[in-house]
Amino acid sequence: MADDQRLVDTDVRYPAQVYTDGATYAKAYFEALAVAVQHVDMDVIGELADDLDAAIKADKGIFICGNGGSAAIANHTLCDMIKCVSSDTGLTPRMYSLSAHTELLSALSNDIGYDQVFSYQMDMYARPGDVLITVSSSGNSPNVCKAIEKAKEIGIKSYAFTGFAGGKSGEIADRNLYVPAHNYGIAEDIHMSAIHIVAQFLRMKNLQAGTDWAGLKY
Repeated sequence: MADDQRLVDTDVRYPAQVYTDGATYAKAYFEALAVAVQHVDMDVIGELADDLDAAIKADKGIFICGNGGSAAIANHTLCDMIKCVSSDTGLTPRMYSLSAHTELLSALSNDIGYDQVFSYQMDMYARPGDVLITVSSSGNSPNVCKAIEKAKEIGIKSYAFTGFAGGKSGEIADRNLYVPAHNYGIAEDIHMSAIHIVAQFLRMKNLQAGTDWAGLKY
């Protein structure tokens, strides 16, 4: 991994048994989620917030990508960075979800290959000094790994959001937000929470003078 391989003994493997009651399953799920959260490196979240703050103020691009549920996280991030961060701050984030355009994704998949749908877009849009976030619970999605490799070629700092064992993307990215959980739901919950945290923090940090902080909705 880009960061030290940690917490092997605390990896959350859920469910560890068969449940017959939904309420009991929910309680155990939240308990497993809480254990995983305790072992997430908050310094990586803080560093990401600092890098995105600097990128926005320098008019740099911020890119994010993922597949499946991770694509939903990428697209949600686009919403939060554009709508939340810009509100009451005067900031104008240049945020791009590489997972967002069905027409482009299908064209690139059909004509070039699905493993290159993100790296191809990076080649078109990205410039040195931008920031890339990849979301892949397994960490092994080929198109995500190729996006990180492309970022390195261009001169872009990369953050991998991973779970399970961290995978290849966790190894090659500059920083790895690793969730020690062998459960897609738990990993994705924490990945999405990290985005909410960063977006809300950046808005709070950059509120314009005179803004009624207490009256804001987050």
